[in-house]
Amino acid sequence: MRHQGVLRCLQLFLARPAAALALALLGACASVPESVPGTSTPQAWPTPASPAPGTGVAPDYAGSTGPVILQRNSRWVPVPWTELPGFDSDALFEAWNAWLKSCERPGAVFASLCPEVRRLSIGDNAMQRAWLQSRLQPYRVEPLQGGQALGLLTAYFEPEFAARRQPGDGSNTPLYQLPAGLSPGKPWFNRRDAETLPQAQAALQGRELVYLADPVDAMLLQIQGSGRMRVTEPDGQQRLVRLAYAGHNGQPYQSIGRWLLDRGEVRDATWPGIRAWINRNPQRVNELLWQNPRLVFFKEEALGEFDAGFGPRGAQGVPLTPGRSIAVDPNSIPYGTPVWLASEGPNLSLQRLVMAQDTGSAIVGAVRADYFVGWGAQAGDLAGRLKQPLRLWVLWPK
Repeated sequence: MRHQGVLRCLQLFLARPAAALALALLGACASVPESVPGTSTPQAWPTPASPAPGTGVAPDYAGSTGPVILQRNSRWVPVPWTELPGFDSDALFEAWNAWLKSCERPGAVFASLCPEVRRLSIGDNAMQRAWLQSRLQPYRVEPLQGGQALGLLTAYFEPEFAARRQPGDGSNTPLYQLPAGLSPGKPWFNRRDAETLPQAQAALQGRELVYLADPVDAMLLQIQGSGRMRVTEPDGQQRLVRLAYAGHNGQPYQSIGRWLLDRGEVRDATWPGIRAWINRNPQRVNELLWQNPRLVFFKEEALGEFDAGFGPRGAQGVPLTPGRSIAVDPNSIPYGTPVWLASEGPNLSLQRLVMAQDTGSAIVGAVRADYFVGWGAQAGDLAGRLKQPLRLWVLWPK
């Protein structure tokens, strides 16, 4: 019967927006257990379920009802909540921070739920879990033609580098804002030509944002799409800024790691392996970097105290939350969708609620995700090593 109590408390909490009453109701709910079943009957708010005969426990919301949903690159199969590994133990309040960001630019499907999501931001795990079970239905994500629902998880991060506003002291590799004459969707000079042809250099003249010491760091920043810069200004002062993605030169992306592997130059094409090759072949750095014709351009953003706690804006247009934002194929999972993620591997074990808030050129297919791990060297080390099996479930409104 305690399960019915937490559902009733959830109804009262969400029905009254006043902060004082909400806090009082939170206190009243604080002693309820976190494992909260409910009802599979779709209503405006969950009605407390009747106990299952002879058990005294309400039946699970988890009935796998409803049809299979087809997306362009995936199919969603309804499943019971009990299929989601670790659902009873996740720290949901961490994911709620990412969900609040999604509610800044929600899609049509989730917009009506955002007022409830905001009110529940001060709820406890039990209330948030009960709300998920009452409002949403889990669907296992599978390839469009069915079959194996096991995919691939990788990770990405926001690099953090020292930079200078003016060239000098060994920092001579520029990062540019969008150049004059670049038209979206039309090819511009490739990387090699941009660095060597006079007409390309003329278009880039005066478009420099900052200068880095290492051209490989510049390449890494362009692959990741954004980064934090500790910029030394001409007066000697330092500022922390973000270089956010602004566009590219319309050329195809080519992996320099794949080029090294195909030529038998390395067996390890991670960033540490690539850097080891560069240390052995410093005279061939340009040859290596020119294998990727895509050149990425940036825009500068101030990083205030609040902004510094989040990553760059993803494809949904909202800031990414470390550990709770993923990049997906939008033809498989729409932006702003809450997703249950499970992945086990030698580098990381994950069973948690995340938000689909970004995409990437290599993130294609039904069960495919890139996990945003934060910024700096430690995040970069994890992102460089993470490549392991993945299962996904979308949580879709009933």
